[in-house]
Amino acid sequence: MKILGIESSCDETAAAVVEDGRKVLSNAIYSQIAKHRPYGGVVPEIASRNHVAKLPGIIEEALEAAGETYGSIDALAVTYGPGLASSLLIGYAAAKTLAQRLGKPLIGVNHHEGHLHSVFMKEDAPTEEEVFPLLGLMVSGGDTSLVLMRGTGQYELLGSTIDDAAGEALDKAAAVLKLGYPGGPIIQKTAEGGNPNAIRFPRGLDSVDRGKWVYKYDRDLCFSFSGLKTSLLTHVKNLDHEPQGQELADIAASYQEAVAEALTMRVERALGRFEVKSFSCAGGVSLNKILREKLTALAEKTGVPLLLCPPSLCTDNAAMIAGVAYEKARLNKACAEPVDVNPNLRLADWE
Repeated sequence: MKILGIESSCDETAAAVVEDGRKVLSNAIYSQIAKHRPYGGVVPEIASRNHVAKLPGIIEEALEAAGETYGSIDALAVTYGPGLASSLLIGYAAAKTLAQRLGKPLIGVNHHEGHLHSVFMKEDAPTEEEVFPLLGLMVSGGDTSLVLMRGTGQYELLGSTIDDAAGEALDKAAAVLKLGYPGGPIIQKTAEGGNPNAIRFPRGLDSVDRGKWVYKYDRDLCFSFSGLKTSLLTHVKNLDHEPQGQELADIAASYQEAVAEALTMRVERALGRFEVKSFSCAGGVSLNKILREKLTALAEKTGVPLLLCPPSLCTDNAAMIAGVAYEKARLNKACAEPVDVNPNLRLADWE
């Protein structure tokens, strides 16, 4: 079964062709980073205009790279939430039009679900029996969550950020330090050679207090990065100069350490509380070298295997969307095509 996936939830314009849920035949992505860099973040109007201009060519590129045609595609998949409403609408309109024109089914996919599924997007990925139940850490610019996956499409949200996502925290740090955009890669590069213990930045919700709750989740499995950002801003303001050289590297390394440790410590708590066969990390921030090292060390410490997706599928892409759509079709859980986009879509069990 070959599915053409379309992803336009934020500032990546993407299309991909995936066979049988795991074999990525093509994965075309147009990155808009250069368009948004002068503004220090994503500008919705610029993003949607670029989707309009680039998506038709990206779809053609994906089909050509896969050696497929519109006629050889069995179904279409599209991200219908969460994300920027204006961006989601472009991909949704294109996918719905193609589905109707070709007479092919259209399967709507939750963007976060795509990230969770991305660790299975390789032909040698383990089977469900080998890895489920699985604890998934989803870290991106838009969300940071801990999810217990008891099976494909069976999700229990254990903890989530109560303010900012990890990716957003890295972007804001890069802005404070005047390093540029996007923040994740720049912070990592600047931190090279820096001392991660030079400054003790807060880890957010550091105390373990089972008696307090955040929404319906345990406080100690939730994330908070607003205090970390404030701490960095205060530290820089208290300096009588603009940090450069080794001092700048130390600040970046210490901040990066705080983000990575805050994420890892929640994963470790959850692993001690829930019986799982494996755990995973997905999303754009999962590319971070320090985070990967800490999670790998945690896997060795606990004996619980760690699943990481290929680097090419860590950031927003359409292959992961097509992969989830295949699983929905395989399990007869492909609901009727979405009637509209849902910018605030939440992760929930398949019905």
